[in-house]
Amino acid sequence: MTASWVPGAAGSGFGADHLPFGVFRAEGSEPSVGVRIGEFVLSAGPAAAAGGMNVAGLWHKPSLEPFLAAGPRVWAFARDWLTTVLTDPGHRAMVEPNLLPIDAVTMEMPFRVGDYVDFYASEHHASNLGRLFRPDAEPLLPNWKHLPVGYHGRSQTVVISGTPIVRPCGQRRGPDDDRPTFGPTARLDIEAELAYVVGTGSELGTPVPAAAFADTVFGVTLLNDWSARDIQAWEYVPLGPFLGKSFATSISPWITPLAALGSARVPPPPRTVALLDYLADDPEEPWGLDISLEIEWNGTVVSKPPYASMYYTGAQMLAHTTINGATVRPGDLYASGTISGPAADQVGSFIELSRGGRDPVRLADGSTRTFLEDGDTVTIVATAPSISGGRIELGSVSGTVLPARADAGLPGQARPGPRTSS
Repeated sequence: MTASWVPGAAGSGFGADHLPFGVFRAEGSEPSVGVRIGEFVLSAGPAAAAGGMNVAGLWHKPSLEPFLAAGPRVWAFARDWLTTVLTDPGHRAMVEPNLLPIDAVTMEMPFRVGDYVDFYASEHHASNLGRLFRPDAEPLLPNWKHLPVGYHGRSQTVVISGTPIVRPCGQRRGPDDDRPTFGPTARLDIEAELAYVVGTGSELGTPVPAAAFADTVFGVTLLNDWSARDIQAWEYVPLGPFLGKSFATSISPWITPLAALGSARVPPPPRTVALLDYLADDPEEPWGLDISLEIEWNGTVVSKPPYASMYYTGAQMLAHTTINGATVRPGDLYASGTISGPAADQVGSFIELSRGGRDPVRLADGSTRTFLEDGDTVTIVATAPSISGGRIELGSVSGTVLPARADAGLPGQARPGPRTSS
């Protein structure tokens, strides 16, 4: 692929072989669709209008949803056009006035999240947590190697990278406690994940086969599923995660198109149990992905999870989500679950990294941690092989922990009285 004429784009991880989409706000203007190229954001609507392109109407919007709903033919057409105008210097005069420095804009939520599903697709993570949560039982439950286990999350608390994360409160019960107590979580954790962004929708009662993955899913984004492990451990039996997960989930502002990941496709790990037919992935080019993540804890890289180790692929997760006839729609989000590899420095959560809080993690400043403290910042970054032979860089996702709110129902706190009419 020809390199972009945009200064600094070549080798940046955001060259013409990537072109992730987001929604930005420039000073004095309304939010609209943008495309990242190097350290610039292309204001996609005005650029397309200047080029006489029909997609301009889909990009003069405060959300990616209209573009997502337009489907794979429009996605491919738009990508071809963007690649052309960003690599051919003959289009520079038309495009350059619509390039804005990335530090001069504010990134917004790229779309309104419809439904949010979180999976549990890493065998290493599921085994590690099984040993911690159920030490006297088999790490994997009997269903795990037959289907991608998942749960429906809370879409309203999916937030953009950079949004502060308020430490949640809830019920916890320690191993030596007779009854639960209430208060701020003492075991605040992260989960480094990859999320899939649905483009085209489906009809109620009609499953979406794994073979339709690339026609249904537009792209991927990094996700951090913040987790309160002590709340989770007390509440999750028998129906699974609830308040220990639903308080916040962060995503990157940039959505990497599946088209940019053609060279990242790899087979998933070998199966030890035969899957049912509806979970069959593409036998020639399955949708495992060679994406390398890094987790930074207050600036210290503490783990490097490999997405290629995930047992289930995004295509299989989509097929399972809809096999009962449930629908998907533009802007739905489903996440992989924590990405963990086989090595101790490849885990995607701090409960694994600290072995349940037993082994503190030392940071570069000399401090140690087991779980997150107030003021801590976590950033997740990732790269993948590009279609031009280099590497693309997925948009990072970051968040800083704030103290629990004083009005969170803690003992002794004033509570609002009944509302009265005037």
